[in-house]
Amino acid sequence: MLRKNAKTELLRRVPLFSSCSKSQLVEIGTIADEIDFAPGKSLIREGERGRQFFVIVEGTVKVTKKGRAVQIRGGAEFFGEIALLSDAPTNATVTAASPVHALVVVDHQFRRLMQDSPGIQLKVLQSLAKRLAPDAL
Repeated sequence: MLRKNAKTELLRRVPLFSSCSKSQLVEIGTIADEIDFAPGKSLIREGERGRQFFVIVEGTVKVTKKGRAVQIRGGAEFFGEIALLSDAPTNATVTAASPVHALVVVDHQFRRLMQDSPGIQLKVLQSLAKRLAPDAL
């Protein structure tokens, strides 16, 4: 089980949450569950609606698109953040390549947090806008 500070630091590395204050990160951390996955377990499947966001604490995952391996991710990597904000289908399959320990946030809890915490909502939207800005006209 991660200490509160360790969970907060992992969440701070996620671009979507990087401008949040420590207290806001702690609040996000309250809805982030720690879950272990066995090797071979699919965490998300390409084409399905994403419902969870993952931050890998330990272990590695295999990422495939249209059946082709894309990359192996591990350490403090994250994926599925778009699932927190949209109903779009996922664009890759992510499978545990080793035992994986991860923080997991489900979409409905995150959306409720955004409604209840306008400060977090504003910072998340600003972070999202910054990520999209280079592609905007």
